[in-house]
Amino acid sequence: MTKTPKTEQTANRGSLSVETRLSHLGRDLPKKGGRPVNPPIVRASTILFDTSESFLERGQHRLELGYTTYGLRGTETQFAFEEVVANLEGGYGASTVPSGLAAITATMLAVLKSGDHTLVADNVYQPTRAFCDRILTRYGIEITYYDPNIGADIDALVQSNTKLIFMESPGSLTFEVQDVPAIVEIAQKREILTAIDNTWATPLYFRPIDLGVDVSIQAGTKYIVGHSDALIGTITCRERDLHELVRDDMMRFGFAVSAEDAFLALRGLRSLEVRLQRHYASGVAVASWLSERPEVARVFYPALPGDPGHALWKRDFTGASSLFGFELRPMPLEAAFEMIDNLELFGIGASWGGFESLVQPTRPARSRSATRWDAEGPTVRLHIGLEAVDDLIADLGNGFDRLRRAASV
Repeated sequence: MTKTPKTEQTANRGSLSVETRLSHLGRDLPKKGGRPVNPPIVRASTILFDTSESFLERGQHRLELGYTTYGLRGTETQFAFEEVVANLEGGYGASTVPSGLAAITATMLAVLKSGDHTLVADNVYQPTRAFCDRILTRYGIEITYYDPNIGADIDALVQSNTKLIFMESPGSLTFEVQDVPAIVEIAQKREILTAIDNTWATPLYFRPIDLGVDVSIQAGTKYIVGHSDALIGTITCRERDLHELVRDDMMRFGFAVSAEDAFLALRGLRSLEVRLQRHYASGVAVASWLSERPEVARVFYPALPGDPGHALWKRDFTGASSLFGFELRPMPLEAAFEMIDNLELFGIGASWGGFESLVQPTRPARSRSATRWDAEGPTVRLHIGLEAVDDLIADLGNGFDRLRRAASV
């Protein structure tokens, strides 16, 4: 019996369920004899060629997935990870960089030049905003921040030199959900590229490329890695030409991902769907509990029916991650610190997406210019990890006890 070649098997796997693809894609390295279940860590800087001719022709293959020309351009470990990400996102191809921020900056630098204008959501990740304000403006690129709830009205902000609309949905601290289809429709009519930071939902719960977005970006550091022990970013482009532009420029910037980090990210992908199910369920449970607490003024979580972005979330997303925020009722900031600082199961940290729960005080108003962020009380962000929900709620309940005592002093 003739066995179907592995390359054809991989090409036919787009119809398989996401759980099956997460387990099987990125494992088909050509080898003689047996092969390991997971692609091994392949470290390399120098790559040797068999002939002078193949060495001189290596540049023609620099953008081919799986064709190794130099360590900076990736090895089999990185290529395997990129294959899975591109498949999950539904894009032509994916590229990896050393962090989520690097994925954002590499994309912007690849598609923008001096004299261009870009529209950026007012609720973006603060380092994204800092890059726009401190780096892009230095090179003569104009930035306009827009209300994340603007929808199709973004058309009024488009200029003749607008080349990119950059979205983040939901936002990192305030969690507004953007009307991505409406914005994409305007962008396509105006021949403007669109990019989105899709870290919160991952392509398992939101597929922006299916809605016409040109570039989907993830901080793989978060849910993909899932264990808070590696940094990596991904850039997935809808079309081949844009993918090759971004990937080529990314190499010119000197971005390189270690084989160890690519291996950890690929290993994290294998359990992503199972972990996200738990994060989703636990996030909804804790957010719902918080919404009933007398100390809480409001919860920022689009998966809750009362959230302003719930209708858009329900229309465009198939699930939610476990990152959300809440506003306390007016009280001294020190009372909120008394609650946060003594939680037993929540570490105080700025990242998220790992197995462990995290908490941090936030100050969203400091990173807004197009819109005003009003909060009468202190604001807090939580990442709900994989611990038992009852234990997390009990820990937060004890925190509220401390908060009430501190607020009444």
